[in-house]
Amino acid sequence: MAAVEADGVHEGADYTGDRPHIPVMLPEVLDALAVQPGQVILDGTFGAGGYTSAILSAGARVIALDRDPNAIAGGKALVEKSGGALTLVHSRFSDLASHAPAEGLDGVVLDIGVSSMQIDEAERGFSFQRNGPLDMRMSASGVSAADVVNRAKVGDLIRIFGFLGEEKQAGRIARAIEKRRAEKPFETTRDLAGLIEIVTPRKAKDKIHPATRVFQALRVFVNDELGELAKALFAAEASLKPGGRLVVVTFHSLEDRIVKRFFADRSGKAAGSRHLPQVHDKPAQFDLVHKSALQASDAEAEINPRARSAKLRAGIRTTAAAGPADMAIFDLPDLASLAKLGS
Repeated sequence: MAAVEADGVHEGADYTGDRPHIPVMLPEVLDALAVQPGQVILDGTFGAGGYTSAILSAGARVIALDRDPNAIAGGKALVEKSGGALTLVHSRFSDLASHAPAEGLDGVVLDIGVSSMQIDEAERGFSFQRNGPLDMRMSASGVSAADVVNRAKVGDLIRIFGFLGEEKQAGRIARAIEKRRAEKPFETTRDLAGLIEIVTPRKAKDKIHPATRVFQALRVFVNDELGELAKALFAAEASLKPGGRLVVVTFHSLEDRIVKRFFADRSGKAAGSRHLPQVHDKPAQFDLVHKSALQASDAEAEINPRARSAKLRAGIRTTAAAGPADMAIFDLPDLASLAKLGS
């Protein structure tokens, strides 16, 4: 798996908060969507409205979703400016099918991960560089990162840090957390980051902070980001018209692997998994727009460091019926239940 980017906003490392929000790979996204006037496009990750604004400018109507209430509040001005062309909904993108018109969508775009706005707000607890409550909830409700750190079993913490954060020192960090929380619960981002700095000090050659991967893992786990992405892909497939386009931009290898496996399975190119053997002669629900993932240009990466790890994959919906929403194609691990941690 790819290493975590040192300054990628989605990984929460070394972001200064001074850079304005710049929609990643915008020309490539618009090209892959092939937006036409009068179409209905669903933007499942509204954020600061970068993709939505560009799609509106191309003459399409937009249904935009975001699970973050702050993003919804911040988008009200754009709704008013759109003259009825933009519908903004507070919703998880995994539930996008319930917001699609009966006649179907012409396009769906997803930009996966935490936004620069969330990183910038210390009170949201996404960044170890901005001291605040150990929260990380995109929807501002449910189980927090503090709940996970203070209540999860050590074995579950090891699996969360190891798989979702690709942290090689997951065991050492988890055991240190267990010892420390017995004395005093973790409450703030600096509280946790400080412990990790002691347990796994940063070496001179390291490009990222030692807490980067743990914070990434907690964010992904708390928000069930991989599960949400998988469900959103199935929902998009069911909601797109024949000829409609699904465009997904990811920022680390775990996300990209899910999207790659989905398109491989739905385009008839899947190689099977340990759970499911290769199925031959199955109908293709998508034709791939590109043979492999597109990456941001060197010029964009130079201007916008967030784009350095970005990958874009896209497909065009065929006339075949939607396939089964079988999570087994993604081969995701069975991690601890959030519901148990919140009790």
